[in-house]
Amino acid sequence: MERSEIRYFRYRGGAFELGKRTLLMGILNVTPDSFSDGGKYAERRAAFERALEIEKDGADILDIGAESTRPGSLPVSDDEQCARLLPLLKDLREKLRIPISIDTRSCRVASECLKEGAHVINDVSGLRDGAELAEICAKYSAGLVIMHMRGTPETMQKDVGYDDVVGEVARSLKSSVELAQDAGVSREQILVDPGLGFGKSFDQNYMLMGSLASFMELAGGVLVGPSRKAFTGELSGLPADERQFSTAAAVAICVLNGADVLRVHDVSEMRQV
Repeated sequence: MERSEIRYFRYRGGAFELGKRTLLMGILNVTPDSFSDGGKYAERRAAFERALEIEKDGADILDIGAESTRPGSLPVSDDEQCARLLPLLKDLREKLRIPISIDTRSCRVASECLKEGAHVINDVSGLRDGAELAEICAKYSAGLVIMHMRGTPETMQKDVGYDDVVGEVARSLKSSVELAQDAGVSREQILVDPGLGFGKSFDQNYMLMGSLASFMELAGGVLVGPSRKAFTGELSGLPADERQFSTAAAVAICVLNGADVLRVHDVSEMRQV
């Protein structure tokens, strides 16, 4: 979707121009238990080859996660996350041309990955534990994705009661962005993510997708992650790895409502969308 206003998302070593087209962040889960592709890329060689494939398919950013944050999931230790991530980062550092984002809530994991050359930290906790992770991003001039989530992945779907889901999510994200800016992260280094599926009902997810304009003034840009999530399979009843068509519909809705970045599993297909 072309827009007249040109903005920037700045990450470590570079920047994306926002507003001309929607960018795609390709998902690579190096976990045994992610909701959609758990175990498929847990082996180092398979993950490396998938990363190159994601770039070839047209992703603008690669997002690597070593801890599943599906509903009901338990935390993964920093040691285990680093064991999954650091060797892969070393493999990719000289091979990948697109920036690498690390999906982690851990300050230690973020720091170790940035030392190995990562460019962006994607924090699903939204800096709930304080500013330390933002301070680490500021130190490395890294990009920071701040997502809204209630509770933890283990508990988030137990409390989806909102009086005004759009307003409450916007206020929470605004507070987190201010925390990051106070820690030295500039507005243009931040993307906000309303957190579809993270402590929201299906209806609330639909409301958020239709209200992305409410988040556009909070930071440099808006990232949305609808890919293969449960609400996209509500009507079809299809399992996660068969939700490409419903994901495509959600992606189109998000683009038309102003999303700057879409986090997706099926990069080639969503590029066509």
